[in-house]
Amino acid sequence: MTLHTATAWALLASGLIFLLALFLGVWKWFAMTGSPDGRAHPYVDVAHRSALLYAFATQLIAVLVQFSGWSATVNGTAATVIILLFVGTIGNYIRLAVQGGTDNQMHNPPRGHLFVLLTLILGEIGGFAVLLAGFAKAQSSVLF
Repeated sequence: MTLHTATAWALLASGLIFLLALFLGVWKWFAMTGSPDGRAHPYVDVAHRSALLYAFATQLIAVLVQFSGWSATVNGTAATVIILLFVGTIGNYIRLAVQGGTDNQMHNPPRGHLFVLLTLILGEIGGFAVLLAGFAKAQSSVLF
């Protein structure tokens, strides 16, 4: 079976996000061993965990892309939006960990924070809904 181009890209992204999670795990380990209380900064932990979860979520996206009934353009766009938002979120957690200034980004949020949150909500949920609907459409004879 040949993978669709968007599927191959999503799987590559999943692998790269997982590799990032492994490096973040090393950072977390060093931070834990160097800390008097044995804990890393909360956002080191959040970045590590979110990268692990997003890596496997991206694999789910790849499967839905592969078996979707929508065009390659629709599938590729939806997958790209979701994956870029995942990576951007991980990057923000890394930034917060490096800065070390907060343990809760919702306290004193920066200007434009609501716009970012709405973009994440619409992009991730909307993109996933498109891919899930495409999968259901293509697999309707099996599902219904």
